[in-house]
Amino acid sequence: MEPWVRFSAQSQAKDRLFRAAQYACALAGEALRRNGASAGLLGSVRQLEAHLSLGRKLLRLGSSAEALEAAKRSIHLSDVVLRFCVTLGHLNRALYFACDNVLWAGRTGLVPTMDQEKWSQRSFRYYLFALVVNLSRDAYELRLLLEREATGKRGKSPENGHQLQADSGLQRLRLRLQLQLQLLLRVLRNNPPLLLDLVKNSCDLFIPLDKLGLYRTNPGFVGLCGFTSSVLSILTILHPWLKLKP
Repeated sequence: MEPWVRFSAQSQAKDRLFRAAQYACALAGEALRRNGASAGLLGSVRQLEAHLSLGRKLLRLGSSAEALEAAKRSIHLSDVVLRFCVTLGHLNRALYFACDNVLWAGRTGLVPTMDQEKWSQRSFRYYLFALVVNLSRDAYELRLLLEREATGKRGKSPENGHQLQADSGLQRLRLRLQLQLQLLLRVLRNNPPLLLDLVKNSCDLFIPLDKLGLYRTNPGFVGLCGFTSSVLSILTILHPWLKLKP
């Protein structure tokens, strides 16, 4: 399993580049369609997008092993909530990659009788589950940081409570919301890895929602979300300190 993990790790950067190009094609194709581009040009863009998607599936062969290894490591996390979210997220990613590998075999003709639509829907379901768990983990870490920051600020500024009591009910509510928003922005600004992970997972969430028919958007919006999350993923590879740990 270790050789597969090393191979998959080396392929991650290429996969992110292919992914950015794939969703850039989806975004460009929708823009060209709205501007009345010729059918031939639209066909070429869609064909390039399909080739990039197939190339990504080839690069992800063996990624299930990497996800399983990551799940084995996360079992030892001391925080129970983090342990549950991170481990469950890796397991869903492993299942998603496994379905994706089967789908690659079908699209390349190795398994011509395979029901590609069924396996595609199955893979997107696992992808959606993984993203929901990842966003839950982000929300949990954000709540911990907000509580920590609020506790420290309360200790330094005891006069805030007296100010809230002195104002009217509506003013208290407005001031409380302003303080909470300022606290949220300050925490996210001081924690770029969490901010990037939150934005990346939020963008990715619309992809399986659209593919599964749970929340229909349009190819241009899906392309924009996929391209944005791909660029953010490339940033975490170029600058490892931006990657949320564990």
